[in-house]
Amino acid sequence: MRNDWKIKGFEDCLQKVKKQKAVKSKCYLDNGLYPIVSQESDLISGYTNEEKILYKHEKPVIIFGDHTKNIKYVDFDFVVGADGVHILYVNDDILPKFFYYELCSIQLRNLGYARHYKLLKEKEIGYPNLSEQERIVSLLDTQFAKIDALKANAAYQLQAAKDLFQAALKQLLTPKEGWDEKTLGSICISIKDGDWIEKKDQSPTGIRLLQTGNIGVGIYKDKSDSPHYISLDTFNRLHCEEVFAGDILLSRLPEPVGRACLVPKMEGRFITAVDCSIIKVHTEKVTPEYLIYYTQTNAYFKSISSLCTGTTRQRISRKKLEEVSISFPSLPEQERIAARLDEISEKVKALQSNYDQTITLCNDLKQALLKSIFG
Repeated sequence: MRNDWKIKGFEDCLQKVKKQKAVKSKCYLDNGLYPIVSQESDLISGYTNEEKILYKHEKPVIIFGDHTKNIKYVDFDFVVGADGVHILYVNDDILPKFFYYELCSIQLRNLGYARHYKLLKEKEIGYPNLSEQERIVSLLDTQFAKIDALKANAAYQLQAAKDLFQAALKQLLTPKEGWDEKTLGSICISIKDGDWIEKKDQSPTGIRLLQTGNIGVGIYKDKSDSPHYISLDTFNRLHCEEVFAGDILLSRLPEPVGRACLVPKMEGRFITAVDCSIIKVHTEKVTPEYLIYYTQTNAYFKSISSLCTGTTRQRISRKKLEEVSISFPSLPEQERIAARLDEISEKVKALQSNYDQTITLCNDLKQALLKSIFG
C-alpha cells in the first residue's frame, strides 16, 4: 500500500444499504427469472421468480459472507439468499472492483461458523485517486484472467478424464449375455451393521472409528486430520465388529445412499459407526474390486433407491441391503474389467492431484499479486 494513498476506516468507505428480504435456501429454484446470491462459494446459488424482493443495482456491489468469509463482485440485479449476506455499496471515490480486490487481499482469522463482519469493521482501507484505481483494476483483471485460464484448463482435463471413466464404467458393467444376477446377500459371507458409539475421543491409543465421512463413491476418504477412537475396554464391552483391509464399507445414509469403498491396508485396528455396513464377499463368486466398481453404476443406485425408506431423509436397512441386485460375469472377466477400470481410475487420480496443485498454485499467485499492491 502506497504512502500517498488515502486511508479510511472500513465502514467509512461504504454507504448504507437497506436490509433486503432474503429467500430461504429451501425455496431456491434450479431455474427462474432472477439469480440468487448467497454467502456460499458459487457466484449464483439458485433462482427465484419473486421480483418484489429483487435488489436492483445502480452500480456494482460487493457481497461478503458473514459466516463463510466469501467475497463476490456482483454487477447485476439479484435476490439475497438465506442468512449472512452483507451488501457493500462503496462511496463514489472508490471503484467497486478496486474495493473488491482490496477485500480479497485481507486475511481474516477464522471464527468457525461465527460472524466475521465484525473483523472487517476493524480494518482500514487504503486507496489512490480514481485513475490509479482504474490502472490497478485493469492490471489485476488481466492477470487474474490468465490465472483463471490455467484453472479452467486443469478443470477441463480432469472432467474429460472423469467422463472417460463414466463411459468405460457404463460400457464394461452393462450386463451381457452369460452374466449372472444375484442379490447382494447371496454373494456375501456377511453384511453386518456398524456399532452405536456414544463416547469417542481423539486419543490415538484406542481403536479407530471409521464413519460415513470416510466413504466416498468408490473411494476411501482419509480423515486422519480429525480421527475418532474408542477405548479397548469399550470395544470389548460392546463386542464391536472389527473392520479389516479388503472389507467393503457401505453408507446407508445420503449422500448418496449406498455409496461404498474398499478398506485399504492401514496401521491399527478399526471399527465402524452404526450408519455403515461391513460387507465381506464370497470371493469365489465376486471379487471385492469388481463389486466396488459395480456400486458406482446407475443400475446399482436404481436398485438401492427402490429399497430405501424415508421421505425427507432416505436410508436403507441392512435387511433391505441384502436384496440389492448385482450383475456380474465370470471371475476372470471381473478381474479384466476391474484392471481396465483401475487403469483409467489412476489417470483420473493423477489429474485430480494435478488439478488440486494447480488450484493451490493459482490461488497463491493471486494472493501474491494482491499483496504486491495492497500488502
